[in-house]
Amino acid sequence: MDTSERQPRKQGWRFVLLALVLAVAISGLVRSLWLDVYYIPSESMEPLLESGDRILVSRTAFARQPIQRGDIVVFDGRGSFAPLSSGQGPFVDAVSAASQWFGLTGSDTTYVKRVIGVPGDHVQCCDAGGFLTVNGQQLEEPYIYPGDEASKQKFDVVVPSGRLWLMGDHRSRSADSRGLLGAPGGGMVPIERVIGRPVQIIWPLDRFAEMPHSTQAESPSKNGQ
Repeated sequence: MDTSERQPRKQGWRFVLLALVLAVAISGLVRSLWLDVYYIPSESMEPLLESGDRILVSRTAFARQPIQRGDIVVFDGRGSFAPLSSGQGPFVDAVSAASQWFGLTGSDTTYVKRVIGVPGDHVQCCDAGGFLTVNGQQLEEPYIYPGDEASKQKFDVVVPSGRLWLMGDHRSRSADSRGLLGAPGGGMVPIERVIGRPVQIIWPLDRFAEMPHSTQAESPSKNGQ
């Protein structure tokens, strides 16, 4: 093969490589600013989200409207639900991050839960009927996994400024704010750690569906408004 034949082939590979680099760069920009994809590794949000689901997450949803009770949020749990450092070293962390970026595995530090209490809310478990109460009002929760109680663990908390009280829908399988009552922060997640709101289940295809904005009935605030 002469050099005249090799040159177009070499240029072709360069074009493919450049196109691949640009595609990855554009995807990274979109995922860091607007939309991202996350893998659901557990049963904690069943029946709405199942283990193995891939969800599309809007990073800008809460810029337009503040977080409300009943919203489902994806958040960085480091410093609240998870340690700030994995302790596994930078190489292992980099490989794990790449696997998570491509949606192959779940993250040990990224979580998806439902907002039960926003700043200023008084959240208690449970009243005589077995329901959670928010600001003294019974909370109806039609999204809870069939057969689960609102919570077997009793708690009585007031959500401080800048924090959220978060719980999974599959209460008997969810590690959430309830399990961190004695930890620093008392199970409350900083609002600044919220990454975004799930907007679509994109995989598997037979579960392709839009995510509800909120399925929780609002409880009256403390001042009755």
